[in-house]
Amino acid sequence: MATSLDYIDYVCEQISNVGAIRYKKMFGEYIVYVNEKPLLLVCDNTVFVKILDPISEKMKDAEKGFPYDGAKEHYILDIDKSEFSKQIITILEPLIPLPKPKKKKSNNP
Repeated sequence: MATSLDYIDYVCEQISNVGAIRYKKMFGEYIVYVNEKPLLLVCDNTVFVKILDPISEKMKDAEKGFPYDGAKEHYILDIDKSEFSKQIITILEPLIPLPKPKKKKSNNP
C-alpha cells in the first residue's frame, strides 16, 4: 500500500515550524525534506528516520522497521506525537548534509 497524499500532508502539518518543509514523491512513497535536507522517509503511511547515535536515547522505545526491500533498518517515528517528532527533527537536521547537486549530463561524446 503506497502512502496517501492525505497522510503526507498530515506528516508535514505535525512537524510544522521546524524549518522549510517540502516532500518529494519517489516510487509511490515520499521523502520529507527539512531545510532541503532529507530527514524523513514515509512508506506505507509509516514515518521512518535513520538510526543515528544522537537520537538513540530518545528513540530507545521506538519500533524499528524496514521502509522498503533492501533498505537498512530505521526507527519508526510516531508522527502523532507532534512535539516529540519536532524534537527528533531538531536534533537530526544539523547532522544531515545537504544532498550533493546532480551533475548535468554533457552532450559531448
